[in-house]
Amino acid sequence: MLLASLLLAGCSSINLSAYTQEKDPFESFNRGVDKFNDKLDRAVIKPVAQGYNKVVPSPVKTMVSNFFSNLDDVVVTANDILQLKFRQAASDAARVAFNTTFGIFGLINITDRLEKHNEDFGQTLGYWGVPSGPYLVLPILGPSTIRDGTGLYTDSYFSVISNTKNVPARNSAWALEGLDMRVGLLEQEKVLDDAIIDRYSFIRDAYLQHRQSLVYDGNPPRQKFDDDN
Repeated sequence: MLLASLLLAGCSSINLSAYTQEKDPFESFNRGVDKFNDKLDRAVIKPVAQGYNKVVPSPVKTMVSNFFSNLDDVVVTANDILQLKFRQAASDAARVAFNTTFGIFGLINITDRLEKHNEDFGQTLGYWGVPSGPYLVLPILGPSTIRDGTGLYTDSYFSVISNTKNVPARNSAWALEGLDMRVGLLEQEKVLDDAIIDRYSFIRDAYLQHRQSLVYDGNPPRQKFDDDN
């Protein structure tokens, strides 16, 4: 998302007022949640992530990332099938099968020659023509939309962690997964710190464009503006 946001810096012909009214009618509410998330991150989540990143050896961090990436491939495969991408589904299912068995429950990525895909139910809904709906900032989880928020809930039915019956183990896995994701953003977030623009709008526009790109597998239709002839 942060990398995609760099591309937005060059966009100067967008009618931001109309764009905001259409995509972010809940802006006042969203900004409040965004401030809450930012304060929570600065006070708790980021310091813990920095400590984890400093103390835990790199090989261990890699294995943790591989483990959660393998669990994510289960959800990806399910959404491949729902989008009728059967060849991609076969590839992602193979990743799960080989990494879970020969890769010791996904700790070792032995299928690095197979492309890692990014599919979720929010993208599946978009694939079948469901519009994204208004932008929505979720507590703790961050940027989303009405469609993507619905997708998060639906993906939980395919998620190995969500279907874990042991509550302490499930909650611990969620916490570690979130920590792993936050560590991955430590370097990239410097882009936001150096950006001389509205941080909230920066993240919102980057998120919406990134999700649009994912729905169309990197080739979204060109958006037309009022001054186009």
